[in-house]
Amino acid sequence: MAREQTGYNAGKRVKGRKRHILVDTLGLLMVVVVHAAHVSETAGARLVLSELERRRWWRLKLIWLDGGYKLSLCEWVSTLERRRAVRAEQVKRSDDQQGFVILPKRWIVERTFGCLMKHRRLSKDYEALCETSEVMVYVAMIRLMLARLDAQ
Repeated sequence: MAREQTGYNAGKRVKGRKRHILVDTLGLLMVVVVHAAHVSETAGARLVLSELERRRWWRLKLIWLDGGYKLSLCEWVSTLERRRAVRAEQVKRSDDQQGFVILPKRWIVERTFGCLMKHRRLSKDYEALCETSEVMVYVAMIRLMLARLDAQ
């Protein structure tokens, strides 16, 4: 594995890589970015959104963010509004809640990760390059979408 493409996330105690995905309301993949684990969540989200901007998703109006992302990311997304009308909202847990609680809209991303983890090549990080890992996520998602079309 390439040394510069892996890292250590002290908060989660994980060595390797992180996957950031952007999905639509059906859970279908729009953008994936794979990077070293030492890159922060907010920096990874900025990579996803800059990739989104590069691909010109003009119909996108609202982005729901996990509560783990900093509020500075919402402010950064508001700078994108000059070029397009997109806004970001954080999905946060209430301070009163104890234990596991399903958050609205957050389960869509988790369900997509769960479907992707059924693929052997994505269950562990076998790839040497981050770009290859991204391509394998896209291939798995194409396979999932074809299976959904076949079921209809």
